[in-house]
Amino acid sequence: MNFENVRWGIIGCGDVTEVKSGPAFQKVENSKLVAVMRRTGELAKDYAQRHNVPKWYDDAEALINDPDVNIIYIATPPGAHKEYTILAAQAGKPVYVEKPMARNFAECQDMISACKNAGVPLYVAYYRRGQARFLKIKELLEHNVIGDIRYVSTTQYQPASEEIVNSKQIPWRVQPELAGGGLFFDLGSHTLDILDYLLGPIKSVQGFASNQAGHYHAEDIVSATYRFESGVHGIGNWCFTAFEHVDVNEIIGSKGKITFSTFGNDPVVLIKDKGREEFSFEPPQHVHQPLVETIVKELTGDGCHCPSTGVSGARTSWVMDEIVKNFYRKEVK
Repeated sequence: MNFENVRWGIIGCGDVTEVKSGPAFQKVENSKLVAVMRRTGELAKDYAQRHNVPKWYDDAEALINDPDVNIIYIATPPGAHKEYTILAAQAGKPVYVEKPMARNFAECQDMISACKNAGVPLYVAYYRRGQARFLKIKELLEHNVIGDIRYVSTTQYQPASEEIVNSKQIPWRVQPELAGGGLFFDLGSHTLDILDYLLGPIKSVQGFASNQAGHYHAEDIVSATYRFESGVHGIGNWCFTAFEHVDVNEIIGSKGKITFSTFGNDPVVLIKDKGREEFSFEPPQHVHQPLVETIVKELTGDGCHCPSTGVSGARTSWVMDEIVKNFYRKEVK
């Protein structure tokens, strides 16, 4: 495809689109947000007025079939990603879909097939692949700064939120029928995807998932081990009912290590025998913007390719499915 201008339509203009993604479509060169949709029309109208968007809808198919829209951004819960991706593909329009890509790997495969058959690109909003801090880590690894990579470890835990503990209505992010799983799918997917980007695909994986606190039925603690196609080993632990926030990843090599967080803005730390070096980055005002720039450049024929595709996004969904499969087989279902 070679668009002169990329004209976005958003399905599901909720919180994630207010700052993280929506404004980015207006700020990237050769890009414009032209239509938004929410099931509640008044909310769609309000969003459109506040963000200077010309059109709003309360019907997804009407937005998809709007001739002024030539790419669809799907920002609904994952339970609707497959349906809307297929509809957009059938209309001949590229798709940019929120993460996780779908509720499970099988749905991801259906989405990939639909877009392939329609001849349209499929992108996934694992936006860290476009951000400077993670590009720096990739550069350090590609230049063999820490030698041969041996293994990677992830430790991420946080308290249960008041929204979850005290709410009468369980948030969709911990409803497996809408989200695919619990917060591991919502948050852990970001880490697993960026490790795929930095270290290559995971080839084999084993995991344990449990619900310890009983605030909802989805998993709230996950432990996993994995081996990458490159031979690198990995371990990960995620807990969503702990006493404090911790977010740390370590990539260990034969000559040093790199430490970084997935969600924080603390410096990337390089440690070698000769000492320690830190790399600091200002977070993007709109975290999607660097990745959106790669999509726009690709679609306008600027020689750039977006690093987050349906194929890469599906790999992360496969890994998560493998990690939690015994929990959902035995406990939830």
